[in-house]
Amino acid sequence: MSTREWVKSRIAKQKAGKAALPAAPGLRQRKRQQTRERLTQAAMALFLERGFEATTLDDIAAAADVSRRSFFHYFASKEDVVFAWQEGSTAALIAAVAARPASESMLAAAENAILATVRQLKPGEAIAMARLKRDNPALQARDQVKYEKLERALAEALGKRADHETEELQARLVAMITTGAMRIGAEFWADDGGCEKPEALVKRTFAAIRAILD
Repeated sequence: MSTREWVKSRIAKQKAGKAALPAAPGLRQRKRQQTRERLTQAAMALFLERGFEATTLDDIAAAADVSRRSFFHYFASKEDVVFAWQEGSTAALIAAVAARPASESMLAAAENAILATVRQLKPGEAIAMARLKRDNPALQARDQVKYEKLERALAEALGKRADHETEELQARLVAMITTGAMRIGAEFWADDGGCEKPEALVKRTFAAIRAILD
């Protein structure tokens, strides 16, 4: 599958997911969302074909058939486009944590939630995204912010399983460990060219965590 094909496939899946929502947005909101998606699709295709730095805002606006000024109605920068592309990933992981049985330990709940989400990954897409961020300092900095937000969201989700203060502390520690594991695992996976199956890497990573804790 070509870069443009999987970008279009991703947008189609996002649209399908939104179609399942109960409340239908108004015409103006739908048009805004369509323009945002068109900008995102055009930008990501250009980033992956030309490189992040080589792609200008004018290139993105032209590819999406909007003005440069219109771009700033939706995104403040090129970096924002990259992370908007992944904006649903944190929500999906938090939902997966909330769905885990109360009988599971926090660490097991985090591991199984990650396993559930990585099964939805498209390896080619994930590798391309990881390399795009790895090769650009500005995107690396934003990626760190993303992980900080993820850690807080995970801590909150795991904290809802806590019955007392000691478990609340445990929730924050597990969130910190889990977020670090995800970041390091993603780096290893990208460097390896995605040769290892994501589920296998998750299990191996959490086995290493347990070995250290024991």
